Order: sequence, then structure tokens, then C-alpha cells
Amino acid sequence: MNKRLSCFAAIILVAICYPIAKLPTLTAPEKTALAARFRFQKSILPEIAGHPPYKFVRQVHPSLERISAWISSLGAAATLADLDGDGLPNDLIYVDPRTDLVTVTPVPGTGDRYKPFALDTAFWSHNSYDLSTIAPMGSVAGDFNEDGMIDLMVYFWGRSPVLYLRKSDGSTGTPLSPRAYVPGELNDSGERWYSNSAIQADLDGDGHVDLLVGNYFQDGARVLDPRAGGTIVMHESKSKALNGGYKHIFLWQAAASGSLPMVRYKEITNLFSDEIARGWTLAMGAADLDGDLLPELYLANDFGPDRLLHNRSAPGQLRFALLEGKRDLMTPKSCVLGRDSFKGMGVDFGDINGDGFLDIFVSNIATKFGLTESHFLWQNTGEFGVMKEGIAPFVHASERLGLSRSGFSWEARLADFDNDGVLEAMQACGFIRGKINRWPELQALGTSNDQIIHTPRFWPNFRPGADLSGHDRNPFFVRGSDGRYHDIASNLGLAEPSVSRGIAVADVDRDGRLDYVCANQWQPSYFFRNESPTAGAFLGLRLLLRNGSPAIGAIATANLADGRKLVAQVDGGNGHSGRRSPEIHFGLGTAEKSRPVPVEIKWRDTEGKVHQRTQPLVPGWHTIRLQGADGVARASTQSAPP
Repeated sequence: MNKRLSCFAAIILVAICYPIAKLPTLTAPEKTALAARFRFQKSILPEIAGHPPYKFVRQVHPSLERISAWISSLGAAATLADLDGDGLPNDLIYVDPRTDLVTVTPVPGTGDRYKPFALDTAFWSHNSYDLSTIAPMGSVAGDFNEDGMIDLMVYFWGRSPVLYLRKSDGSTGTPLSPRAYVPGELNDSGERWYSNSAIQADLDGDGHVDLLVGNYFQDGARVLDPRAGGTIVMHESKSKALNGGYKHIFLWQAAASGSLPMVRYKEITNLFSDEIARGWTLAMGAADLDGDLLPELYLANDFGPDRLLHNRSAPGQLRFALLEGKRDLMTPKSCVLGRDSFKGMGVDFGDINGDGFLDIFVSNIATKFGLTESHFLWQNTGEFGVMKEGIAPFVHASERLGLSRSGFSWEARLADFDNDGVLEAMQACGFIRGKINRWPELQALGTSNDQIIHTPRFWPNFRPGADLSGHDRNPFFVRGSDGRYHDIASNLGLAEPSVSRGIAVADVDRDGRLDYVCANQWQPSYFFRNESPTAGAFLGLRLLLRNGSPAIGAIATANLADGRKLVAQVDGGNGHSGRRSPEIHFGLGTAEKSRPVPVEIKWRDTEGKVHQRTQPLVPGWHTIRLQGADGVARASTQSAPP
């Protein structure tokens, strides 16, 4: 009898709690109305002729063979930039793990300006590296030697990053080709790194862009060497793993251009404690959150707490302080910034509510019938004074806004695709595609004793054929009239099952509508041209320093007629393996296309001096040269190509 009563009580409890836990949804007509604002045309990415045969799993260390599909789950990446100097971010650098090539190509539909080509891989064996144990993981595009031409950095599993500096003597001519770049080492130590993210930012405020590389596996490991001995060490915990690879910071020192371009960086060591330096980092972000033009750092860590670091540096002297959120009685521990136990895999910044403050969007695992954690939307309170006390002025808002759940998510992106003045949210989802559902085994692993899970022989069988969220769909979140975000990907024809990693965003044709590339793992990758029919007015800013370099870290605030303030920065590569182009884009909604919008621009010049200027700008694209090295803020505006 007691057993029957217990069952009956449980049913009643579920019936009462289900309406509370169930997310609000839109009706079919409401979703159709939202979807009518968007349209995307999908194109497969081009490949070079005669590429190597496809593979679908990597060779790994013998101790990792039983989890080879897990180890092989990373590597797809995409970066959008202006490589050929035509003023448009219509060049694509993408990594295809099926061939391990880093391909440079015009974005589909932007003209045959040059033939797609792969970056020279011969240099990857420099310093006695074994090419067969190396795999590219992503790229960063930036003007590293400050000559006004965009260079590339490729980061890897199995070695330290390689810089590809663009020659500027004119001998290579047009179109682009592998001969246009000179490869060189970022770090000449010959160390083996396992990097899954890299960003550029002026970390010390001296006017030069520095580099930060985030590693996953321990430095020096032999993860991709099938001939190595010993055992590879895995995560020491599923909730607080602090035994991963180091974060490596490089301060800019000197540079030269010409037929033999050069740039020199100085690595700053022992800057972080091991608790910060050795998280298993999958994504990173840099953004000025307190208005001093020194970028704060967000480290999205797998199997443990993310880190937000307050920048307190001076030129040549780096200093960061750890920030953590404050917890109240109603907030779970993992919903406090810096105290989570989740699986941080993507990060992006954007002003989600039009208050003029940057918020932080973070992807975790939120798989239905899997590890249902929560994605983060850290909403900025604007209380920047508490940062001096080590407090992060952010509150967890993803559940309230409808952004807490989707799938096994990697890249997180905030962008305004229909120019209504409200950001949309996107994620790249999916983990391992196969036929055998291994979620029960993974769930058991997640509750295992921390004393054993660092040894791969205790892990379940995650060889090829295993499936872990292998049929997830990438969500496309749009804010509805109820104030919450709703996934309308299926209404847009974007809900095809995939295993995605990186999302790169740019207005590649300067029509005012943001396009994007989605990089997929062990599958073809695609470009999505934005053909949204009802896109409103927009303001696009291409901010350049006096040497022609993108003004990485510059902040623009658009003051709208309705009182809202929209803020955005020139992005230096935030995220997992997707890189947006270094422009600022604001949707202006129903604003008059001929009425100027007051825009406040803050930046550091090439000598590190801070400048600020407010200028009325009519909607459309503008190229603005930020001068003022003598302390006088001057700006010239020129309409960009249509």
C-alpha cells in the first residue's frame, strides 16, 4: 500500500512541477511570423584540387585508442577577413579535419579573385616536429607586423602556432597564393602544444596587439603519436579539472615589413596561478567591460569553472585579477560566474538588452536526455566599481531569456541578422556522430570517482561508431514579443542534423546583412548568405588605425533615438574556432536611413594613448581612419564599397 502511495505521490509531484519546468513556447503562426524576417542561401565551401584523401578519425596515442572518436572530435574552424585588400571581409580561411588542410579561398559567390589554395604545410615540420603527429585546429587573421596587410596565425595540436606574414614588396602580385606568405614560429622552443583557441588584443595598453593562446591537453603530451609510450593523462575531475594545458601570453615587441616580414613577441610566463592557467580551455574572449580600453579575459573551460580576469595592466606590465560573481540563496552554485562545474566550449560578447553594456554568452552542454547543464547569458549589471573588489558584475539570465537549453554546444554567437536592433543568438552543436548511443556510459563516467577518470583505460568505448549528440541541430534564437528567445531554425530550413564547431560572421558583400560560415567536423562546411527580406537600417564601421591596421579593441556606442545605447567592439578573434571579421555592425531597426546616428568611438592609438570622439553617421557602411597619435582625436569617414 505504501509503495502505491509513493508512486501516486511521485506522479502528482511531476504533474505539478512539469508546467513550471517546461519552457514557454510560441504558437506555430508566431514562429512563422518570426521566420518571415530571415532567409539564408546555403553554399558548400570550395576545396582545392587534388586534396588528400578524406579521413574520419585521427591516429592517437595507444592509451587513447579506446576513445579515439572522442579525441578526434575537434579541428573544424573558419575565419572571415579581408586578405586581398579590397576592403571587404570576403576571404575565408578554414580548417577541414578530413584533410588537415588550412584553405584560403574567396567566399562563395564573391567572385573568382584567386584560386583556393592551402597554406604551406612544409614549415610545420620545422624544429624537428613530426608532421604525422600534428593537426591544425584554427586560425586568427590580424596585422601582426603592423604594415596594413592582414597576416595569419594557425594554431595546432602537436606543436606551437605558426605565423604566416604577408609579403608587402609587391613581388607576389595579385591574385593571392601560398607565395604571398612567409611562415615563421611564434615560439621557437619546439614545444608540443594542444591549442583550441587563440585571440589577439592589446593586453597591456601600449598600442600594439598581443596574442593569447589557450591549450587543452597538457603541454608536451603526445596525444596524436601512435608510436609513443606511457599513458596520456585525462581530466582529473568532471567538475573541477585543473590539470590541462597552459595559457600562453605574448607581448608585441618589434616588427618589419617587406619581402622578409618579421614580428617579434615576448612570452610572459608565470603570470597566472595553476588554478587559472591549467583549465582545459576550449574558447576565450577579450573585451573591455569596464571602460578603460584594457580588455578583460574570459576563459571558457571544459570540465570546470570558467574564469573572468579583470585587466589591471600597464604598458609592458601585465596584471590580471580573478573575478567571481556573488551567490544568493536562490542561485545554484554553477549559475554564479566563476564557480560553475560545466563544460564551457564557446564565448561571445554582445549587448543583449540595449543598455550600452557588453553581456557574455557562453555555450555548455544542454542536451536533452543527456548532460542537461545550462548555457550562460551573463548579463552585465554595469556596477563596475565592484570589480576592484574581485566581484564580477554579472547575473545569470539565460533561463529567463530562453537561452539556457539547446544541445551539445560549441561556438556561441550574438549578431543582428535582420537589423532590427536586437541581437539574435546562434550556436554550433553536436559532438560525435555514430550509430551506438553512448550517453548512458558517459553519464556513468560523469559520476565516477575523480581518482580514476584521469586514466583513459577506465573510460567507456568511444571508438568510431559511438554516438554522442551526433544528430543535434544548430539553433537560431530570435527574441519574440514575450521578451524571450525562441529557436526558429527549423522554420528557416537550418535545422539539418550536423556536428558543428565554429561560426564566423561578416557582411561579406557590404549589403548591410550579416552572413556566416559554419565549420563542421568530419562533414562538409557551409557558407550562409543572408538574403533576409525585411532587413532594417544598419550602421557598419570599419575602424582602422593610422597604419591601416584594424583597430582591435576599439569600442563604438550608437545612441538611438528611442534612448537605447548599442555597444560593440572590434573583435580580435573571440570564441571557439570561428572568427568574425574585425568590423562593427549595428542594426538600427526602423530608423530613417538618411538620419545621422550619434556614435561614440573610443580607441587606443599606436602609441597607446586613449582617444574618444562622438560623430554623427548616416546609416550604411563607413571606413573610419582613427588618427590622433599627437593626442588630438581626428577621424575621416568614407563610404565603403556597396
